[in-house]
Amino acid sequence: MDIVFIILGVVLLVAGLAGCVLPVIPGPPLAWLSLLLLQFTESIPQDWDMVWLTLAVAVVVQILDYIVPAMGTKKFGGTKYGVWGAMIGLVAGLITPIPLGVIVGPFLGAFIGEMIHQNQAEKALRAALGSLVGFLFSTGLKIGVVLYFGYLFFEKVSGVFR
Repeated sequence: MDIVFIILGVVLLVAGLAGCVLPVIPGPPLAWLSLLLLQFTESIPQDWDMVWLTLAVAVVVQILDYIVPAMGTKKFGGTKYGVWGAMIGLVAGLITPIPLGVIVGPFLGAFIGEMIHQNQAEKALRAALGSLVGFLFSTGLKIGVVLYFGYLFFEKVSGVFR
């Protein structure tokens, strides 16, 4: 049964990594589930302190994922129109066949939202850039956390096969 949990854990880590760039999939929480699965194996020693600490990290990072892009838009001079435009652009980028739509969508959405509100291209471009910077930062944060969870997972699993 341990082998099934380990294989499922690897699948969850891969899905978690995909979830770092696909906003519909909650990347860090999925990757965290792989660490939780290890607690139910017989060959790997239980470490519930690590599980609860990593759960807290996964939850905080998931919450920050929704806050950081908006903070980036606001920090670069955007208004609520830019923030809403970025969110709408994100959804549009997901459902259209545009390459890198998850990056292009929020950028264009923030730009269009600001243009509707202020009709000043320079301010709109700055807000769109803030949306992009916020998105890239939050994505990098999620990837870093999921890679760390993967490191913890494989470190514990490798101890079994020594």
